[in-house]
Amino acid sequence: MSTDHDQAGAVPRSGPVSPGEPALRSESGLQGGSAPPGGSAPPVDDGLQGTLGSRREVDPRRAAGEARRRRAAAERKKRTPLGMVIEVVIIVAAAFAIAMLVQAFIVKPFTIHQVSMQPTLQERDRILLNRLSYHFRDPERGDVVVFHSPMVKGEDLVKRVIGVPNDRVAVKDGDLYINGAIQEEPYVLDSEMLDEDQEVLVPEGHVFVMGDNRNNSGDSRFFGPIETDSIIGCAFCVYWPIRHWRGL
Repeated sequence: MSTDHDQAGAVPRSGPVSPGEPALRSESGLQGGSAPPGGSAPPVDDGLQGTLGSRREVDPRRAAGEARRRRAAAERKKRTPLGMVIEVVIIVAAAFAIAMLVQAFIVKPFTIHQVSMQPTLQERDRILLNRLSYHFRDPERGDVVVFHSPMVKGEDLVKRVIGVPNDRVAVKDGDLYINGAIQEEPYVLDSEMLDEDQEVLVPEGHVFVMGDNRNNSGDSRFFGPIETDSIIGCAFCVYWPIRHWRGL
């Protein structure tokens, strides 16, 4: 005679399970994948974080930065004293070359060694010249310029532009006239010039220059208008000494 356990479709026992006997899962538990009651599902190793959190996630940027620092440290260790000296020499030479190019084509410092531009410029003042200005415009009245002296080779002078091409410059009774109009010049040291009367027509490609210290200046009243090609640059500021700092 067969027992209940021998019949097909018998219902599993709901009583306690004896030691060593595997627990049976319900069909719904196998299909639904629900978590066991009273707790959350155990962590699953998906292959991205390592074995159950045994490895930390690494920031790629931080890792790359650390790698670069290690390489830089290794390279520094490889440098020899001779290599460091050569590197310093190259840096100094490059800086010197850049400074020379800037002075030759862009901005040039100039030290005042004359009294002819007082009170605007004092002896030992240091000014900066814009070497690009006259590549884009012509000299204008009032510009303070540095130019090669037409009288002494190798000497550079600083004066103010008074007349431009086709201007008629005249000195009469100690006053300055441009094209017949008397000029008001607040920047001059002495308002009256102690010169004989004269009149000059400024030719093309030239300018008429004078110092602000009119009675103590060798300028176009003596050597005539200067060629614009002889102008080194237009002064735009006094940078030394600090107490004299200002634009021109």
